[in-house]
Amino acid sequence: MTHSASNPLISVLMPAFNVEDYVGPAIESILNQTYTNFELIVLDDGSSDGTVGIIDAYSDPRLKKVFLPENKGLVSARNALVGMARGEFIAFLDSDDLADPRRLELQLQYLRSNHLDLCGTDHIVLHQKSGKLKFSKQRHSDADIRAMITVCSPLCNPSVMGRSEVLNLVPYLPGNDGAEDYVMWVNLALAGCKFGNVPENLITYRVHDNQISQVQNAKVNNIFDERRKQYLNALGIGDKFIPRRLPWNERLNLAPRFLFKLNKKIPGISVGANYQIYSRYQFRGNGIWTPFTRLERVIVAAVASICGMLTS
Repeated sequence: MTHSASNPLISVLMPAFNVEDYVGPAIESILNQTYTNFELIVLDDGSSDGTVGIIDAYSDPRLKKVFLPENKGLVSARNALVGMARGEFIAFLDSDDLADPRRLELQLQYLRSNHLDLCGTDHIVLHQKSGKLKFSKQRHSDADIRAMITVCSPLCNPSVMGRSEVLNLVPYLPGNDGAEDYVMWVNLALAGCKFGNVPENLITYRVHDNQISQVQNAKVNNIFDERRKQYLNALGIGDKFIPRRLPWNERLNLAPRFLFKLNKKIPGISVGANYQIYSRYQFRGNGIWTPFTRLERVIVAAVASICGMLTS
């Protein structure tokens, strides 16, 4: 299929709200991509600072600008952007993050070669106040990502690229601002979509005080808990097994049973992913007992992975 500026292969979607300190570099990081057959749609969600003026100053023909007179919220903005996208693939980037120049090129190759519906990437976390950098520790296979949904959000939302038909089929759900990505991963996993993560750091994710996830922690945690229960129940495992800190005697009764059930439901989970999941049942700071809790983790993780391979 031949694509042109009026028929882009990739639609890059960027919601923006009061991000005058960040939005310019975010836009430029997409306009400077090595892969060029894309459209970038930036939606300003009723900003009250200088964000509108910064967005409006760009005149690249691949850039489409949308300005809302009042704030509608992040979930509404994301869904509106998905509805405007014309590409066969949709990529996200938040207006306070940065994309590596090779991001679209490498991610498109990875998504196609592995026949994925959706994939994120490894990424660098930049803490704005301190300037400290942290490198993500993502899981990369479909089985590992599905397994990790039981304890966390295993895809970094602004690093995600997926097939438009999939993202139109399962939209972001209203009322989940700050956790809208996790809710979507749960729903896409239950819909049978295939996931992946590119094993290269292709975005820089900025952490700062104005983020919804930084200012609504209690509400976000409640949404995560409810959706985690939904996921476990839908898998037929049951939410009584939900990973949480347990004393060793309760843990040894519940946690291995959970991992064995999970590995039968999702064959191919790596020992590393099982190890990470099992750690959520353990308390931190065990002092002299730390080597034993780690050994416990390794043994259960390895046995669970073997059980998963035998049932696949």
